[in-house]
Amino acid sequence: MSIPTATRETRRSERQAAILRRAAEAFATGGFAATSMEDVAESAGVTKLILYRYFDSKEDLYRSALEQVSRRLTEEFVAAWSRGERSGVSARTFLKVARDDPYGFRLLWRQSAREPAFADYSARFREHAVEAAQTMIAPVLKDKSLRRWAAETAVTFLVEAMLNWLDEGNPARDDEFVEMMTSSLYAAVKAWASVSTKRVKKG
Repeated sequence: MSIPTATRETRRSERQAAILRRAAEAFATGGFAATSMEDVAESAGVTKLILYRYFDSKEDLYRSALEQVSRRLTEEFVAAWSRGERSGVSARTFLKVARDDPYGFRLLWRQSAREPAFADYSARFREHAVEAAQTMIAPVLKDKSLRRWAAETAVTFLVEAMLNWLDEGNPARDDEFVEMMTSSLYAAVKAWASVSTKRVKKG
């Protein structure tokens, strides 16, 4: 009895996703140059031959690991936004993906920015995050000339806080972390908007 094509494809997809998680761990820990395909294969529990059935090269493997976590972040954010979630959506989305794939998250936001061959990918994804932040900030911060700066600052704060929480935070207090981040970001944007409005009125 043959295995249905859909089932085979699902298994292949699941295996590939598992390999990419182990690849992200290896690359995030050792960096691109110091991590070999043999290292990833051993970490993933597969042979190097099987690894090359999925990925053409080490660079292809690294980019695929980045794409997996960035796609997940995008999908989670869009799904939450579509459900009408607004308060804490960014912090909650980031934390959900970071907990599910901590090394992938670190690879995207920390390690890849240090790798000359992959810094462009990290920069592009960050730009998408900044653009989304500008849209979210717009209803509160009316001063268009400040929105880019505010969005850049908010994204930097959120990413660095998330990375630090992965390293130091207690998972049992994740809900508290989301609340702290949401309250902090909202208070900051409101404060910036208040100062900007006062200066406009004075002028």
